[in-house]
Amino acid sequence: MHAPGPQVDEHMTVDVARSVLIGARVPHLLLRDEDGRCTGRVTRARLAAHRGGSWYSDRIRLRDIPLDRGPFTASAAVLGDAEAAMRDRTLDASPVIDEHGYALGVLALTP
Repeated sequence: MHAPGPQVDEHMTVDVARSVLIGARVPHLLLRDEDGRCTGRVTRARLAAHRGGSWYSDRIRLRDIPLDRGPFTASAAVLGDAEAAMRDRTLDASPVIDEHGYALGVLALTP
């Protein structure tokens, strides 16, 4: 498990989130709600794909685009079960959350 990395508000615009990703040199951002609970994960590829669409506007918020919204890996999960669930969903990374929904870290698959 790795540190959760940058966490941003789900109301942030796609353009600002892309700038944060590039500036932080990270592969993804964790999204959080107004209470700080993890609500999703967005990658550079997802932002780039969305930004290239004909429907794109610089006012679109992260909460309005399709992205990984869980289920996330529980902190009490057995590692083998978490890995199998990630492979079934074809995820390379999954936020690890506590019983209240706060991000503790990110579980990443290695090839």
